[in-house]
This record gives sequence, structure tokens and C-alpha cells, in this order.
Amino acid sequence: EFLPISSTGHIDLVNHVIKLSQSQDFINMFEYVIQFGAILAVILLYFNKLNPFSKPTAKARNATWQLWAKVIIAVLPSVVVGLPLNNWMDEHLHTPLVVATTLIIYGVLFIILENYLKNKNAHITTLADITYQTALLIGLFQVLSIVPGTSRSGATILGALLIGTSRYVATEFSFFLAIPTMVGVSILKIGKYLWQGNGFSGEQWAVLMTGSIVSFLVAIVAIKWLLKFVQTHDFKPFGWYRIALGAIVLLVMLKEIAVENYTSIPKAIAAGADRIELNDNLAVGGTTVSKGVMAESTKYVHEHGRSLITMIRPRGGNFVYN
Repeated sequence: EFLPISSTGHIDLVNHVIKLSQSQDFINMFEYVIQFGAILAVILLYFNKLNPFSKPTAKARNATWQLWAKVIIAVLPSVVVGLPLNNWMDEHLHTPLVVATTLIIYGVLFIILENYLKNKNAHITTLADITYQTALLIGLFQVLSIVPGTSRSGATILGALLIGTSRYVATEFSFFLAIPTMVGVSILKIGKYLWQGNGFSGEQWAVLMTGSIVSFLVAIVAIKWLLKFVQTHDFKPFGWYRIALGAIVLLVMLKEIAVENYTSIPKAIAAGADRIELNDNLAVGGTTVSKGVMAESTKYVHEHGRSLITMIRPRGGNFVYN
């Protein structure tokens, strides 16, 4: 959750390789709620810093309350934008293509921004220097993270750096902003799961608790490591990592498309298809056989005595037979 490489994006990618043997409703909820364990790690590590009642003076208590007020202001844009789009995002954006694209885009942005800031000094060097206006601006950047693969911490850190905060302050404020954000998301996802008529079996409770505990332990290590890292390094390594991972995902997708293309056409012919029709509309021409059209398939189709209704285009399209 706290490294700027998109935890949700990584979960989505892993879920395409290692299938969790649960319902899709449970998986959609699980992917977000386990990150509540990461939030507990922040609360544990920063308990004294975030607890106004542990402060010895009224001034210190007031400063802590102001910090919480800034965090709440920063989370408001995500509430306003994220709530209405929640269902639509679950249905349309949790795909490897979206994750790969956003990984690469924000990886490039990290590198560009760090190059831009190379010889510039941050003017916000403590949490107290963050104004309410600055907090709101950082919150607006967090809205970008509703797209899987963006990274909530990545978007907020990018925004904070662009505004003029130091890397350390940007990172810490991103940690604190995660608390109300992920608590709210967890409540929303659990509420949606129950509203759909689902419940929790003993196995599902065990799966959820295991994921949350692992998230908690990994978050403790990640938080300590990242705070130490940003004191002597910039965020370029994360940018390069994002670009590399996004490129690998795209290459794997292209390979899968090619494999599907070469295997599904023979299956269609073996199934008795008299003709192979190419059409951009999945609903036209019969049963979908393959996505990702390759010109070499033309030869295969004709060699087996079938006719190709439409010329194969090198991009897009779907093989269907009827």
C-alpha cells in the first residue's frame, strides 16, 4: 500500500495468475479490505505522533488536531469522486491493460518530475508547513488513484512533490492520508459485499484475516524502509520499476493474444465452422473464437478449405464463426 508502485494493481495482476478460489464478489472486496492491515501498521508506528491525547502541552495537542483536520480535508475529493464511480470502476478498470498502462504512465511521470526537481529546494519541509490549501491539493492528486495501477501513495507523493514538499514530508503525509481513505474504502467494499446478499463462511474469514495479517507485517517493513530510503534517494527507481513491470505485462498480454489466435482458429475449424468471419463487433457473426487478429492466420484458414469473410487487419477485430 505504501510503496508508490500500486498495491491494488499488483493484486489485480497476481489474481490473473493465481486464482483465489472464491466468488468474484468476495475477491472484489478482499483486494481492498486486506489493506486495512496496512493501515493498522501506520497507526501502530505513528500512534504517539497521531494521538493528540499523548501530547504534553496544549500547543502540541492543537498541532496534532490540525494535522488530522488537514488529513480529513485531503480525503474529501476522493469521497466526492470515488463513491459515484465505485461500481463502474469495479466492472471496467480492473484489467491487466489498464494496470500496465497506468504503471508505465506514472513511472514516466516520476522520472520526469525528479529530473525537474533535481536542483530545486522544497519549501515545505515539515508536516506543520502543510497548509489546508496544500492538503486539499494533495487530496486532488489522490483522486487519480481511483484508476487501478496508479498507486494511491504514488499519486499523493507525486502531487506533494510538485507542490513543493520534501520527499520525507510527502511520504509521511501519504501514510496519514491512507488511514481515513482505506478505512472508508474497506467499509464501502464490505457494505457492498453484504448488500449483494453475501455472507462470510469460516474459510472466507480465514482468508481475509490471513491477507490482512500479511498486509500488516509487510507494511511495517515497507514503511520503515521507505522512510529511510527517501532520506538519501529520489523516486526514480520506483519509476523505472513501474515502467519495466508495465512493459512485461503488455508483452505477456501480446503473447497470450498470439497463442489464443493460433489455437482458437484450428478449434473453430475442427468444430465444423464453414467460414471464419472477422468483425469488430463481438455480437455479430456467431460465437467469439479469438481476440487479436494476426495476418498469418489467413493462410491457415485458406489451407483448410474455409473462406475468410473479411480481410484480416493487423490490429483489433475478433474471429467468429457460424
